[in-house]
Amino acid sequence: MRGPHNIIRLIRTGATLERTGAMNVVLDAFEAPKPLRILAHTLGKPFQWLGYKGDPDMPPATRALTALGPAYIKFGQVLSTRPDVVGNELAAQLRVLQDKLPPFSRDEAMAEVAKELGQPVDEVFSEFSEPIAAASIAQVHKAKLTSNGENVAVKVLRPGIERAFRKDVDAFYFAARIVQLFAPGARRLRPMEVIEHFDGVVRGELDLRLESAAASEYAANTKDDSGFWLPPVVWSLSARRVMTLSWADGIPLGDNDALDAANHNRRDLGERVLRLFLLHALRDGYFHADMHQGNLKVAANGDIIAYDYGIMGHIDEYTRRVYAEILFGFIRRDYKRVAEVHFEAGYVPANQDVDEFARALRAVGEPIFGMDATHISMGRLLNYLFEVTERFGMETRTELILLQRTMVVVEGVARSLDPQVNIWEVARPVVEDYIKKSIGPRAALRDFSKTALVLARFGPRLPALVENALIAQTQKDDPKSARFWSAALPATIGAAAGAAIVLILSVLS
Repeated sequence: MRGPHNIIRLIRTGATLERTGAMNVVLDAFEAPKPLRILAHTLGKPFQWLGYKGDPDMPPATRALTALGPAYIKFGQVLSTRPDVVGNELAAQLRVLQDKLPPFSRDEAMAEVAKELGQPVDEVFSEFSEPIAAASIAQVHKAKLTSNGENVAVKVLRPGIERAFRKDVDAFYFAARIVQLFAPGARRLRPMEVIEHFDGVVRGELDLRLESAAASEYAANTKDDSGFWLPPVVWSLSARRVMTLSWADGIPLGDNDALDAANHNRRDLGERVLRLFLLHALRDGYFHADMHQGNLKVAANGDIIAYDYGIMGHIDEYTRRVYAEILFGFIRRDYKRVAEVHFEAGYVPANQDVDEFARALRAVGEPIFGMDATHISMGRLLNYLFEVTERFGMETRTELILLQRTMVVVEGVARSLDPQVNIWEVARPVVEDYIKKSIGPRAALRDFSKTALVLARFGPRLPALVENALIAQTQKDDPKSARFWSAALPATIGAAAGAAIVLILSVLS
């Protein structure tokens, strides 16, 4: 940590927030306590002249972050996925944060590619275009392979971006420590946790090998999904600072006029993008968490093409089952079951009243089901649900917050294609199919199978582990009994564990 650098950077940040009018917007969003507000304005107001002016046509928060540069733009994008931290209003502003910066030169990009791949660009690519898209961390070029003439997209990190981000992230950590030191009341905002989350996201995006791996895993999961395609990674031409994908020709999903001119069915596209998102979230537990129109195209054959895998969401199998049961309960308007699922999963403390919670859930669901198709929103439902569960003591679950945020974006994409799309009609078959496959006799057998495999793997150690635990406990209460257990337990536990494993495997076979 370099103190002078951090202090100067924070002063310029505060000055920019003041100059653009974003200071109070940010402080209000975080519900910052009075000491923190005083500190922030003290850092900002006297030095307004040092702040960047930004684009006056932008809203204050996006104007300030865009003016401050790549790390701040990325910070805003990450915070847009955390309405639990910044509030819904600011999160909505940050979702439309402009991620368009002046590109660096083609020559610089080619030098980076040659350095990373260890060979001259001319030997690998017969053509290498000017930048076609430039963002906060990287930019993209269209190129043609010398070997077979295939068109590819080459993503290249900005020169020096790692060092620039490291300096700004250092300043963010420094600011978080100042907040904790001088404004103890702001600790509930979890400033260090927010910066650590951002640091982790950025570290992942600054290594394009990880994004390539995400693209590969996503493609493997979805290879059999009808009407969906991902451009494959060219691994031999990808490295830490360079990522090469097959080129994807198509119409941007947000260009309705072009889609109509090409005779694509926009209703089908809207329903499909919703269905695919739910399928990936529930079936795979791995979904594209940035599915806006800018990252989606429609191929000539009607396939939806997704790209840019910098932000992916992951949900474990247990959470997927809980989420599916909650959605299914709402679809059936069975609020008592939705309430019971929350209690069974431990999301809501056991000392709360399940019937009172069910009535609160009914107050969430019924108004939404009374709306026409153009207003029904699963994202809105989840948002209201989180508000209710918070009142009943449920702790924030980050993975569900990201899911809810992505659901809102995907619904927006679907409605831009067809305003009449009925979210529940599209969601119902996906959720029902998942429920049938994951909650029932077959799912129970699969769970027993996994348990048996674990027991078989750790079986030789199981008797000793249980023996040691029981003897340790018994020694506290009865030393004579402890000697008996020491002699009898190994054979007893070994026989019981072996019999259990044999029984389970015979049932499964």
